[in-house]
Amino acid sequence: MLTVSRKGIPMSKTASVALAPSSSLFARFMAAVDRLLMASAEISNHNGDLPRFGL
Repeated sequence: MLTVSRKGIPMSKTASVALAPSSSLFARFMAAVDRLLMASAEISNHNGDLPRFGL
């Protein structure tokens, strides 16, 4: 079993907290459109076609 000694490893003097960004309704809508377009491109790629980007 591998043992790791913590001696000699400096600890960070700062702390960071990951905060979830506040998503607006428009940002959520754009993310949904992006997922839809990416799914369409993946399906086209799977079928051997060239994906069509855009609306």
